[in-house]
Amino acid sequence: MNIFDDFKFNSVKSLIKTFPDEQTCIDFLEKIIWNGEPVSPYDKTAKVYKCKNNRYKCGKTKKYFTVKSITIFRNSNISLQDWFLAIWYYTSHKCGLSSMQLHRDLELTQKTTWLLLNKLRKSSSFENGHILANEVEIDETYVGGKNKNRHSNKKFKNSQGRSHTDKVPVFGMLERNGKVNASVVSTVTNDELQTKILKTINVFATLFTDEWGAYNGLDKYYEHSRVNHGIKQYVDGNAHTNTIENFWGNFKRAIIGVYRVVSRQHLQRYVDEFVFRYNTRKMTPRGRFIHLISNIKGCNLSYKQLIMKSKLQLL
Repeated sequence: MNIFDDFKFNSVKSLIKTFPDEQTCIDFLEKIIWNGEPVSPYDKTAKVYKCKNNRYKCGKTKKYFTVKSITIFRNSNISLQDWFLAIWYYTSHKCGLSSMQLHRDLELTQKTTWLLLNKLRKSSSFENGHILANEVEIDETYVGGKNKNRHSNKKFKNSQGRSHTDKVPVFGMLERNGKVNASVVSTVTNDELQTKILKTINVFATLFTDEWGAYNGLDKYYEHSRVNHGIKQYVDGNAHTNTIENFWGNFKRAIIGVYRVVSRQHLQRYVDEFVFRYNTRKMTPRGRFIHLISNIKGCNLSYKQLIMKSKLQLL
């Protein structure tokens, strides 16, 4: 019997019925994180003693802890019911969720929901970093740098294409019918991109790229096919990068239509969010909710840390 069979929910309405109070949320976390057997965060081998008010005591260090101590819920003034609702909305919205929308849904301040969503994005990063194999499409994209959105005295020359003076490059690798990895990079040079490729992709994989020079020499390590977008060649037999370009398209539409503005400082977390969405695309909303909570780790992000330098790093 699956340990989650007792928790049947597939909508916001049934989620609220399943977790009507703080205690049911705590019981769920203890079951999902500890499988009913509390483990001390201070010493995993220590005997654990149950105390009042959902607290436990580490037998070796004599320190107290709760199930919230090892998760992003630690030291949070937000109720677990609101956290669970936020996680449900975050994992079930296909096109992303803005802090303003969550502010309206939960009746929390926008400052609070912005911090909450950034913690969830950071916690989603466990889905970004899989080893890829079989057929893998590789491509890079650029975020920001639209001259049409700027005043005339702030426009950049040659702001389109791979000129990224005013844009942020993001590099991606996508296994067909599998997972995707993506990360913000400082450059799109041979050294930086191929280092990531060699660390991430199985040597027996077949790679598909466009004509960008950073991919020259990959045929020394892999079977490598290319298409030349410069001459409007987008498909050559089985060679194309259409799947990863579709991923980039969904990501950029979310930035434009949902988030509006994303700073360089926070961009990787938004990338992590969409990698998580893509890699869990075959899961049910309930399955995705449980998947995220099962892998959620402590996140020490504070509001002060998040806003630091952000004014200097707007795209």
